[in-house]
Amino acid sequence: MISYTKRVLSLYKTLFDAFGPQRWWPGDTPFEVMVGAVLTQNTNWTNVSRAIDTLKNEGLLSFEAISALPLDTLAEKIRPSGYYNLKAKRLTNLLGLIHRKYDGDLSLFFQTDQDTLRQDLLSVKGIGPETADSIILYAAKHPVFVVDAYTHRILSRHGIIGEESDYHEIQDLFMDSLPADTALFNEYHALLVRLGKEFCKKTNPRCSSCPLKEPEE
Repeated sequence: MISYTKRVLSLYKTLFDAFGPQRWWPGDTPFEVMVGAVLTQNTNWTNVSRAIDTLKNEGLLSFEAISALPLDTLAEKIRPSGYYNLKAKRLTNLLGLIHRKYDGDLSLFFQTDQDTLRQDLLSVKGIGPETADSIILYAAKHPVFVVDAYTHRILSRHGIIGEESDYHEIQDLFMDSLPADTALFNEYHALLVRLGKEFCKKTNPRCSSCPLKEPEE
């Protein structure tokens, strides 16, 4: 584990030195962050931002307002995020959970202990581990490491994990190697996303200019 810990810490330092703080996740309130976490499934943040702006501009970005919207109306409002009918159902399912179990009290929901909150989120149809952990980390501010496709790609290409490693194996690697620090997990995940978007792309990766490139002897 010592070698893994050193590699994980070294990776973070290299990325932070290269990119600096990412100030992620963008959102004015925990509720906005939670909505964004659902809308960002299978799309990029530019599209999500357009959908969020629509909700904001029409005074609809609140628990009460979205809960009151008919499903087809909500779907139309979030159309820029893609898969809007599906995502409208997922948002409705999530808000339904908060209504039923937490009496619509967002503060109570976000203050719930991490394990219970994760169980509750994963019980919602359409909420998987990545979305659940994004809400737990970025909205509820509990220390959990979010794993995504960028994380898997970067670590496997650099031989830190195997291609077959699953979500929980990768998450355990980070959480066993790092202190349980919300701010650190937040920053690290954001740095990996930045690297994945700009350098460690799925096709045509920019390896020659990557910050993780080994120096030539």
